[in-house]
Amino acid sequence: MRTVLRAITLCLLATAATCNAFSGNRNNTGDDILRQPMPDRWIYTGIDTGTIPEDNRWWRTFGDTVLDSIISLGIERNLDLAQAARRMDIARLALAGTRSAYYPTLSADASYQRSRKSGVSANGFSLGADLSWEIDLFGKISSRVKAGKASCDVSRAEYRGAMVSLVAQIARSYMDYRVLQAQLEVARMHLNSQKRVLKISQARYDAGLVSKLDVQQAKVVYGNTEASIPAIEASMQQTLDALAILLGEYPGQLNLAPGDASNLPTARRIIPAGIPLDLLRRRPDIAQAEAQIAVYAAQTGIAKKDFLPTLTLDGSIGVSSGDIDNLFDSNSFSYSIGPTLSWTIFEGLGRKYAVEKARVQVEAAIDSYNLTVMTAIGEVNNAMSAYSAALRTIALQRDVLDNSQEAFNLSLDQYRQGLTSFTNVENAQISWLNCANSLVASQGKALDALIDIYKALGGSPID
Repeated sequence: MRTVLRAITLCLLATAATCNAFSGNRNNTGDDILRQPMPDRWIYTGIDTGTIPEDNRWWRTFGDTVLDSIISLGIERNLDLAQAARRMDIARLALAGTRSAYYPTLSADASYQRSRKSGVSANGFSLGADLSWEIDLFGKISSRVKAGKASCDVSRAEYRGAMVSLVAQIARSYMDYRVLQAQLEVARMHLNSQKRVLKISQARYDAGLVSKLDVQQAKVVYGNTEASIPAIEASMQQTLDALAILLGEYPGQLNLAPGDASNLPTARRIIPAGIPLDLLRRRPDIAQAEAQIAVYAAQTGIAKKDFLPTLTLDGSIGVSSGDIDNLFDSNSFSYSIGPTLSWTIFEGLGRKYAVEKARVQVEAAIDSYNLTVMTAIGEVNNAMSAYSAALRTIALQRDVLDNSQEAFNLSLDQYRQGLTSFTNVENAQISWLNCANSLVASQGKALDALIDIYKALGGSPID
């Protein structure tokens, strides 16, 4: 027996030494699989400079307590995020199940049998236990555990990605709602101004100083502005309903009180410049793509190890007797224990193709990783460009708004004095309203671009 065990051991050690090189793992992750290196920094000149806040809860930089509260509510109740969390739990439990293969399997049985043959009756009693333990000599179980760990990393990155996307969506929807509310305030303010102009034109017509055309033109301007209000209110409700779904609420159940509509959060509160590479690396999609490479690399190792034998330690112990009173006598005791080496020498070409498939999956995952990194860099560049352009537009639009308001005041004064026609007043009113709406829209674009910057840099990975 000792000679047999020694021979089996020598055989296994030789096999392991031969196959270790054959089943070596590829561990290509990070910089060594990039098609081209990432840029070290993004630097945009011509805008105010600042730093990324150390607190990953970047939405707090807007200083809006309502936004803070609804994002907290969304993180707690959003159903997409809840599903991602469930998938993360499933991967964690699957890993725990894989790790359980390190431990032996123990089973017990008890039986009673009564038989009769040729007029003779017999009883049979037995109790026993069986043990089976796969010895991880060649690392098959370890490879499966490694793949399970990488799968957990993938699901964790997916969850973080869902978190980043959710927070950005909530912030954008909220800012869209605030912009619509500001545009509603602009419409109402100009409606009051246009009502005053309508009264002036009516008074001049009643005095016989102008024709009724002036009154009708004033009514058209006033009516168009008034007609725009229901559409704005409908858009506000639609935005509120979309926001409710993000927060895990049914549409129509969310009540929002953003406060002073004329005071949008400033986009210049935090302006990132000189963005380092490390901030891009925290993007969940990059982390997920990198972890997926590790999954396929581990699966390649598993496929290669299918060529190797399996060593199992099997054992059993039990008692059996025809008489239950003698069941635990020494003569009723039996046991067996010994190693079992099983090795599939030939199985067509299935295992060969499984290895090739795993290798191709690794290569495909590497291509996906490179594409993800390139896409991420493009998103950062686009967000920074849009943000820089939006800030410049706001500065220019403020001057245009001031000039349009002054032009309206001058045209109205001249109209009162009979020095100009009402057409100039009409054009000035429309231009002033359009410029006010354009400024609000530009402020909204700047806020959206700032949100896009944070999202492009990995957003807010809350653990």
